[in-house]
Amino acid sequence: VQLQASGGGLVQAGGSLRLSCAATGRTFSSYVLGWFRQAPGKEREFVAAVSFRGNTIYADSVKGRFQISRDNAKNIVNLQMDILNPDDTGVYFCGARPVRSVFSAMSEYTSDRDYNYWGQGTLVTVSS
Repeated sequence: VQLQASGGGLVQAGGSLRLSCAATGRTFSSYVLGWFRQAPGKEREFVAAVSFRGNTIYADSVKGRFQISRDNAKNIVNLQMDILNPDDTGVYFCGARPVRSVFSAMSEYTSDRDYNYWGQGTLVTVSS
């Protein structure tokens, strides 16, 4: 199983970037796909996650600016990031984890400890 993230780069504050993560090696129909990020000197933090059915959850810091989506046929999860600011700088990781149950709330999928597949990370740098 592999997750391959791409799309990072250098952008000015106020700009946009689109990250993509392609998952190969298995079908992820029963998995939640998520994005996390790690700023220099800080712990990895949750950004957004999406279920197979398209239910989403976002960190408060990115609500209204980021949008997560997935293409189930292609096993791809995207993260559209708009109105970027320097605090968004970091290495962005895509991850996958099994659905806890069909009754689980999306808030149950914000901890990186439960994600068992990870991409290699892609660097996003936002200049002021």
